[in-house]
Amino acid sequence: MKFLIVFVALFAVALAGEAEILKQDSDVRADGYNFAVETSDGTSRKEDGTLQNVGTDHEALAVHGEVSWVDNEGHPHNLKYVADETGYHPESSDIPVPVHA
Repeated sequence: MKFLIVFVALFAVALAGEAEILKQDSDVRADGYNFAVETSDGTSRKEDGTLQNVGTDHEALAVHGEVSWVDNEGHPHNLKYVADETGYHPESSDIPVPVHA
């Protein structure tokens, strides 16, 4: 779990480039974690992870998160996601929707 927090912090710094970190919060518990980071270039990321089915053979980490950023042309983007025992489920207007005939 500590590796995850360190990785996330380094990821946020890498995304920020020359941007300054304006806000950074994190909390790591035995049953989960949460963190939030905001940078001066308009990038932000929040994530909550909770251990599900504790004490069973089906323990799994359920993660809910959101990331937003502004691209080089000034267009805002937002991605929300859930990652759990059923897989990774992103939601964003930037993700193409398949056309069914």
